[in-house]
Amino acid sequence: METKIYNSQAEIDTSKLRAWVEIDLSKFKHNIEVIKELLHDDVQIVGVVKANAYGHGDVVVAKYFESLGIKYFAVACIEEAIKLREGGIKGDIIILGWTPSCQKDDLIKYDLCQTLANEAYAEELSKLPGTVRGYVKLNTGMNRLGEPKEHMDLIEKIYTLDNIKVEGIFSHLSRSDSKLEADIVFTKQQIANFDYVINKLKADGFELGNVHLQNSYGIVTYRDLHYDLARPGIILYGVPSDPLDDTLDNLPNGMKFEAPLSLRCKVAMVKDVTPGQSVGYGNNFTATETIKVATVTIGYADGLSRLVSKKDMKVLVNGKYARQIGNVCMDQMMIDVSGIDVKEGDTVTLIGQEGDNYLSVNQISLLSNTITNETLSVIGERVKRVYHL
Repeated sequence: METKIYNSQAEIDTSKLRAWVEIDLSKFKHNIEVIKELLHDDVQIVGVVKANAYGHGDVVVAKYFESLGIKYFAVACIEEAIKLREGGIKGDIIILGWTPSCQKDDLIKYDLCQTLANEAYAEELSKLPGTVRGYVKLNTGMNRLGEPKEHMDLIEKIYTLDNIKVEGIFSHLSRSDSKLEADIVFTKQQIANFDYVINKLKADGFELGNVHLQNSYGIVTYRDLHYDLARPGIILYGVPSDPLDDTLDNLPNGMKFEAPLSLRCKVAMVKDVTPGQSVGYGNNFTATETIKVATVTIGYADGLSRLVSKKDMKVLVNGKYARQIGNVCMDQMMIDVSGIDVKEGDTVTLIGQEGDNYLSVNQISLLSNTITNETLSVIGERVKRVYHL
């Protein structure tokens, strides 16, 4: 069934929603325009929509990207790729991770581009019938997937294998978001390793296909690089990877990324808690004075980390700040709404704008000691995704 896209946030009917994310698609358009300004004019964008488009909803987001002219997409696994294809995505879909060779038929059936993790894997695929599209992966220093530059003979062999149509070659920058001098040196060495292989392949007469190296921070921080494609991930979603990083606040010409996602839930019950009474599991919060407590409809099974518990995480209720208390439960949590006019059914915002106040995803990431990539991508399936322009 086609997902409804509302013309504005005001049109969204939340009466039947327990916990949901609102996705402002227009902010994706803005972010893509910013990314294009950071790249050379002839570089094409690969829309990275793995992990359910970082929690934003892969098919809807990819369709919107496609409507904006994006022709390449990247996912982590074949299941994600098939979901996109069955959802109507027409562009090239690159599987960045490993796919069992026994699924080669599906790679061909769904016209997918498989990452060739190393020569042995590529050879394994080549021995099976049918021609599969592939991207050669280089290990330039991350030591996750790919052949290193020291294996030039194996890298070149991949290009000669039967039943594989090599459509490109790429690597991944593992420290491009860091401002530490040692990490900058490391990243420059990764780039040098990559360019060494690319130049050697060209000199030896190989047709490379699409060459790409830049991820989000490779685009933002290493803007002098110039390859065929670039793979923005987290910056498409308008937020930094490290919640303390200010790199995205210092783009040229005052450009800014915008976060499309808001996370909201409902007030299920409001009650007074008197001095000496505890709230939640483990008796980890005890009232020292009479407070007004609201139980709200979101928990760690929805992707809100239990690690935010008892750290005075802020939420917004009717435009005012309230704080989380006690331990986050599997399906619910409690907040102190003393001094706020609140009733059952009211909306609670964990990420996003409410009135004049805004809560960034960075807060949850900091309190749970992780990066925003994880905070967004673990938002659970039972959290409804709703979209507007």
